[in-house]
Amino acid sequence: MQVKSLVGADDAQRASGIPWLIRNARFRALTLFVVVFVVAVLWWSQPVEAGPCWMPPVDGVVTDPFREPPCIWCAGNRGIDYRVARSTVVRAPATGRVTFSGTVVGTIYVVIEAANGWRLTHGKLDVTHLEQGDVVVAGAVIGTASDAFFFGVRNGATYVDPGPFLGRLVGRPRLIPSDGSPPRPSTATRLRCQVRSGPR
Repeated sequence: MQVKSLVGADDAQRASGIPWLIRNARFRALTLFVVVFVVAVLWWSQPVEAGPCWMPPVDGVVTDPFREPPCIWCAGNRGIDYRVARSTVVRAPATGRVTFSGTVVGTIYVVIEAANGWRLTHGKLDVTHLEQGDVVVAGAVIGTASDAFFFGVRNGATYVDPGPFLGRLVGRPRLIPSDGSPPRPSTATRLRCQVRSGPR
């Protein structure tokens, strides 16, 4: 009887430890899940395609978007062509220094080198007051354009599609009261681009 008693006590002790083992295993599994989840969130939150976010240089309609040429001499569109109204104001999308201002085959161009080293080309201008070496800030007037305007971006010798880096101002939607009371003040707008914002 004493042996049975000892065996029964041992079995009872092992049995009493089973819930703890189950809880411990669940705790480890939960901990592992949390760690994996946090790592995944941090990984996916990294800017996969980071870049600047600029206001468009003109208020116009895109008539010919960027079309990357298959070779350096091949046909394509190395920027964006806009249709604009007459004497449309052209503004600098980014702060930078003018590296070229002049006429090429009867067309006025202004090239600005931004802080990240990219060169922004503004073409088909009517007139500009800028000269090589001038420093411009984002939003400053470059000149005017009529009927057509061209905007291009180069990173070194590579032509870049400007579209993803040109944003639009967005704000939080708000409800307008239907009882005639004054609406709540609008929230501040912010610039949103297709790419994650980086240095401008």
